[in-house]
Amino acid sequence: MSSHHDRPDARVEHDPRRGLPPGLSGLLAPAAELYLDLHRHPELSGAERRTAGRFADWLEADGFRVLRGVGGHGVAAELRNGEGPTVLLRAELDALPVAEETGAPYASTATAPGPGGRPVPVMHACGHDAHLACAAAAARWFASRRDGWRGTLVVVGQPAEETLGGAEAMLADGLYDRIAPPDVVLAQHTAAFPAGMVAHADGPVLAGSRALEVLFEGEGGHAATPHLTADPLLAAAGTVVRLSAVAARETDPGERLVVTASSLTTGDTEHTANVIATGARLRVCVRAFSTAGLDRAAAAVARVARAEAAAAALPPRVTVTEVSRSGVTVSDPDVTTAVRAAHRAAFGAARVTGWPAGTATEDFPLLTGAGAHLHGRPGIRAAYWMLGSVGPAQWAAATGAGAGEKFRNLPGNHSSRYLPSVRLTLETGTAALVTAALTRLGPADE
Repeated sequence: MSSHHDRPDARVEHDPRRGLPPGLSGLLAPAAELYLDLHRHPELSGAERRTAGRFADWLEADGFRVLRGVGGHGVAAELRNGEGPTVLLRAELDALPVAEETGAPYASTATAPGPGGRPVPVMHACGHDAHLACAAAAARWFASRRDGWRGTLVVVGQPAEETLGGAEAMLADGLYDRIAPPDVVLAQHTAAFPAGMVAHADGPVLAGSRALEVLFEGEGGHAATPHLTADPLLAAAGTVVRLSAVAARETDPGERLVVTASSLTTGDTEHTANVIATGARLRVCVRAFSTAGLDRAAAAVARVARAEAAAAALPPRVTVTEVSRSGVTVSDPDVTTAVRAAHRAAFGAARVTGWPAGTATEDFPLLTGAGAHLHGRPGIRAAYWMLGSVGPAQWAAATGAGAGEKFRNLPGNHSSRYLPSVRLTLETGTAALVTAALTRLGPADE
């Protein structure tokens, strides 16, 4: 039986400081096949049965001990390879209710029941299919080269990231009691900058969030006699107009805060023009980079809504409910330093850039020490980076005189036209995961 002592070149082959690990190119074709299949068959949050099955089958075939159905359709796979640290690679299973307009031959035509039961289009408009394919390929690399690393590799396919419930559900289902709890959690996310590049942030990577539902309820009545009704829609519309002042007038200009009214519906969307509805439902999204900022903004939304209602002669009733929340995604500085150095060695310094904190959000922090209130392990550290996805042809075709204008005009995440470059995204994303994990799982010094 061979060991790394029997192969003096093993340490050099797999040392991330010496460039790309060998054997990655042979993983691209099966990873691309998996990606195309997942892209054609997207599934909404909480309904990822087929996606989870494909991912679990791949990992099981490579010798991982696989747990299925964790916290819904979650997948957790473990590969033990001697004494050493435990590294967790996380990817997401779910897609979005978006109608794909990319024109790609493998574009999704899928539909599924939406939250209200009506059919909605479904698309991988956020790159989760690419995340899964990269994680699967990285897992296969480690499974086929066990003489080059030591420790335990855990790979997680998380459900319901888009609704910010999947990580908590997996932890509530005993994720870290059923697998080796990680020392480090690693993840990446596609974004609309050139494929072949990765980007790291110094400080926060993504914002925290609060999703609020504000329900206005009144008696409604005849549109000809509005003075006799408690009008929920009027109060809700006034709230929408006033919410912009929360960020513009109530927040320090140096503090990044986003308050967005994302939807407004009446209790019965089939009302005719001569009926005042008895209820109006307003959805509001708040994004900030501190817990205090999120709490202040959420309190301001509730205050504005109640004040708008109270201003009416016949005030509607107001109920404010927090639908979901997420923490700020912050990478551990020491882990990020090591991963960034490995990426620079693998790709060259020109392909590793900085990342300004973005106001998108994630439930990823719950898998780290920030989620210790759920899993009881405060020492879990993390690195999270962004993965370029725009191919050369798409970049060249983007309008704009310079890079900044091109970025603004490119279809981004959640767009119906968002389409990563398959080869460059998977090639770079797989290498990024492998080299990052090897900073912890490299051969132990004897």
